[in-house]
Amino acid sequence: MSSPKPPERAAAANIGRPTFPPAMLIWMRRFLPFLVLPALLLAQNALNLPTNDLLSEPGPTFRIEVPDPLTFVAYGDQRFTDPSNVRSTDPRVRHWLVNQIATEKPGAVILNGDVPLNGDVPNDYAVFQSETKAWRDAHVHVFPTLGNHEFAGPDKQRGLENWWTNFPELRNRRWYSAQLGSRVYVLALDSDASLLPGSDQARWIEKQIDGLPASIDFVIVTMHHPPVADIQQHIFVDHNPRPNEIALRDYLSKAAQTSHARFLVSAGHIHNYERNIVDGVVYLVAGGGGATPYFVERAPQDVYKSILFPNFHYVKFTLEKDRLHGAMYRIADPESPTLAVALKDSFDLAVKPR
Repeated sequence: MSSPKPPERAAAANIGRPTFPPAMLIWMRRFLPFLVLPALLLAQNALNLPTNDLLSEPGPTFRIEVPDPLTFVAYGDQRFTDPSNVRSTDPRVRHWLVNQIATEKPGAVILNGDVPLNGDVPNDYAVFQSETKAWRDAHVHVFPTLGNHEFAGPDKQRGLENWWTNFPELRNRRWYSAQLGSRVYVLALDSDASLLPGSDQARWIEKQIDGLPASIDFVIVTMHHPPVADIQQHIFVDHNPRPNEIALRDYLSKAAQTSHARFLVSAGHIHNYERNIVDGVVYLVAGGGGATPYFVERAPQDVYKSILFPNFHYVKFTLEKDRLHGAMYRIADPESPTLAVALKDSFDLAVKPR
């Protein structure tokens, strides 16, 4: 069992003096003053809010009939809020991505957390409802995940209530599962609650994995904080993987060796795109839904090598007979009068031999 290796340290002469692309310097000057204080305020997470240990039986929380072939989209960190706020999110990009995803006609959309800017502000969810009307009109199944911004604000319980109000089928749940057709299984986790061995959520995950139907070929784990990511040494170091999520990584490394299904984790929190592979498990950072972009110092093990910035994007999955195909579509130029996406990364997960 291996762990992601940290990137090689800079030469002594360069320590503390990273070189950033010109586009990144422009974004840092524009947005960094508005990011530091919110990050500090959100450092106190929602681990003390009640969790639900009643959903510990094996089997999916929801079973969804899906079209054949199945396509679905995963991405996170939209931060829906008043469109006049152009510091915490890019409202034009955010809304455009929603409509672009609708044109893909996916069977489902998976949201990796931070749907609202501030979870205790009802208007942020009102903006979400308004801007995602195209999904409802197309009867797209939406599977949200709790992120730290769902708990942003002084009243974290109010934030949770607002989440349940907007996703009433999830009432009293903070994590859940969904079976999409016969071959894809989604685990939507809450990384603001404990994932450590023996916790309510960890025990539930184990029962879900142990009880997977024999027909399942792929397990998609959606969560907000990433278990694997490029280790940052200069900026946004507080977004590096935490022990809470690393515990899940270690569990998945073991489970992947014996499960008949392939595992893929789709996380957010880092407003960029990354793709790593640890012990056969694919780990995506797909946090390009519209929130203020974060520059990433690419680590050697990151399969995605592009230095293009910013990375507003979504990931489209297509289920094929012998594989799950992933494709990352990135907005080519967010400043252009006419927005368009370009394919910037693609990969396949092969069905395990039976």
